Amino acid sequence: MLYHLLYPLSDSIAAFNVFRYITFRTAGAVLTALVLSLALGPIMIRTLRRLSVGQTIRDEGPKSHQSKAGTPTMGGLLILVSLSIPTLLWARLDNPFVWLVVGTTLAFGAIGFADDFLKVRRRHNQGLSATLKFTLTAAVGAAFAGVLLLLSFETTITFPFLKNLVLNLGTFYVVLVMLILVSTTHSVNFTDGLDGLAIGCILIAGATYAIFTYIAGHSIAAEYLQVAYVPQVGEVTVFCGALLGASLGFLWFNSHPAQVFMGDVGSLALGGAIGAVAILCKQEILLVLVGGVFVLEGASVVLQVGSFKLRGTRIFRMAPLHHHFELVGWKEPQIIVRFWIIALLFALLSLSTLKLR
Repeated sequence: MLYHLLYPLSDSIAAFNVFRYITFRTAGAVLTALVLSLALGPIMIRTLRRLSVGQTIRDEGPKSHQSKAGTPTMGGLLILVSLSIPTLLWARLDNPFVWLVVGTTLAFGAIGFADDFLKVRRRHNQGLSATLKFTLTAAVGAAFAGVLLLLSFETTITFPFLKNLVLNLGTFYVVLVMLILVSTTHSVNFTDGLDGLAIGCILIAGATYAIFTYIAGHSIAAEYLQVAYVPQVGEVTVFCGALLGASLGFLWFNSHPAQVFMGDVGSLALGGAIGAVAILCKQEILLVLVGGVFVLEGASVVLQVGSFKLRGTRIFRMAPLHHHFELVGWKEPQIIVRFWIIALLFALLSLSTLKLR
């Protein structure tokens, strides 16, 4: 919005010329999202407490978590507000990718909101059924893929470290897009089990993809670094900046001991956001590295369930993975910080692929 209002004035006031630069508007989105989150956070937490929107802890979870029962949940609404408003304020509104990534994030957030609402209403940790949640997230993924096809989006995929390997999936690209979005949303949801764990990893992944989207949208940089050039996707960098600022602000309240939890409205939305950005900047396969912690958490659940059903034995003491380390004896703050360190290492490894190709 600000671009459309102020940049045209640059002909008479040279200072407004800065609005043409994505880097400047991204920095503005970071700061706006951070300030908005810090300002609205206390208000939202008080409102959630007044409405008795408290977290319900599953009985089969670690016993140490029972003390967290009643902590305000659905704090993901704060993230969505702090993410969407700065994006629309600082990004170019004539860019279809901006509307697509914001719309997709809000759609996944709506599914999470319905799940959280049912949990709060029933005073139980069961919301939407697993089948319904999977169906709805898959439907949003299919809609996202459909819009990409309407925009004549490239259906090719590239691979880290292998610059000459490019595959054109054609219509099968739709299946890949759905798989990525469904997997990412649920993996982030699994990761959201300790104070600040998921949002810290999202913060790192968002900052990493801010770099990739900027490069992918810059023809010279993309050619030099031998990555796919995607016209107009550079504007999604502003969204990533807003995601970074909103995550930082939410972490202020979600750090241990948490004053508020993001709930499914936050985890599903953020998972969808990261997955959508990865697809738009043509770094779909690299998401395995950028979101390495999410992959580990999701894989631990799949392996645990599969092992128990097939062999009648468990691989981990408890899944997702962070619960296993809790039962091993690690303190919650230790697990959180160590997982952040692992997420940062994954991010650095993914950035190294820009040169090691």
